[in-house]
Amino acid sequence: MYPRVTDFFNDIFGTSWNLPIQSYGFFLALTFVVASLLIRKELKRKEKTGIVEAIKKKAIIGRPATISELLTTALAGFIIGFKIIGLIFDYDQFSLNPQEYIFSLEGNLIGGAALAIIQTFRLYKNKEAKKLDKPEKVIKLVPLSELTNTLIIIAAVSGIIGAKIFHQLEYPEEFFADPIGSLLSFSGLTFYGGLITAALALTWYCKKNNIPWSELADAVAPALMIGYAIGRIGCQVSGDGDWGIVNLAQQPEWLSFLPEWTWAYDYPNNVLSKGIPIEGCEGIYCYKLAEPVYPTPIYETTMCSIFFGVLWFLRKRIKVSGVLFSMYLIMNGFERFIIEKIRVNSTYEIIGFEITQAEIISSILILLGIAGIIYFKKKNLLNIKQDAIN
Repeated sequence: MYPRVTDFFNDIFGTSWNLPIQSYGFFLALTFVVASLLIRKELKRKEKTGIVEAIKKKAIIGRPATISELLTTALAGFIIGFKIIGLIFDYDQFSLNPQEYIFSLEGNLIGGAALAIIQTFRLYKNKEAKKLDKPEKVIKLVPLSELTNTLIIIAAVSGIIGAKIFHQLEYPEEFFADPIGSLLSFSGLTFYGGLITAALALTWYCKKNNIPWSELADAVAPALMIGYAIGRIGCQVSGDGDWGIVNLAQQPEWLSFLPEWTWAYDYPNNVLSKGIPIEGCEGIYCYKLAEPVYPTPIYETTMCSIFFGVLWFLRKRIKVSGVLFSMYLIMNGFERFIIEKIRVNSTYEIIGFEITQAEIISSILILLGIAGIIYFKKKNLLNIKQDAIN
């Protein structure tokens, strides 16, 4: 396992780099980059073909910088400068635990103050250069594709918060054992929690800005699927605990063409330091699991990559708005329900049956996906009939 990106390069090239870029964080960031590119591409296609139109947004031009804008800019500049300059002068401490350093009170006051002044002055001068004697209210037409970064930020922030909340609900013992560490760690993110809260946040944003929700959902569906696949690569590479149950069975003959670690793996040097000590290993990630387990992230990455290909192929062929996203819900729910059978998770007892949080949510997603296909198709037929009457 490679808890940090540099662990991989050190292993391959025999170097001794010590950059504090965690593997899971790297793949999480890559998830948002790839999703952003795909969503922007799909929204541009929909704009070009006339499926979606630019939205109207009110704006005031020629207004000088307000006190709130200056204070917000100063605060943001101070925090960034405080941390960036601080980590340069205290890099060793930062590299040991980046998350803990970022959310601590450690930093450089001079660096924070300097960047706060620079950023605030730049904002003031830019606003002054564009100031009008009488500020004007205008209506701007904004292509939906230009809002991609805003959509990604809303989804990322709300999604990470939701993923953390749902993880704490699933594993409350982790939170009570180490509340701060549990909340600030990049590991321990429940995908469905993130999906639900991000969906709610984007639905609110769409309603507020008169954005057609179903068209946006269709544009997002393939990106969500490949994003999940990339995220699971991060789980596998770092060994963040999203592995399967113990697997002591011999690898089937029909899978003999694959490496043994795709069938059963003990996750050496996992980022959680779980298991038994590795003999001769020195450092903070020197543990491996006592018994091999199913490497479920590999299976999820494989299935979701295939499903992404299907969704990407169908995106131009399905003409009914909302159906593609409904298909995503079915595929996502099916994939997760199947993998839960060999995956480590806490369970709930409901009317005598043991079931995991993910099995409950995945079952609901499958039902919602089926209902969505029926609903959107019926809605489309009604619209066609109404147009014919008119």
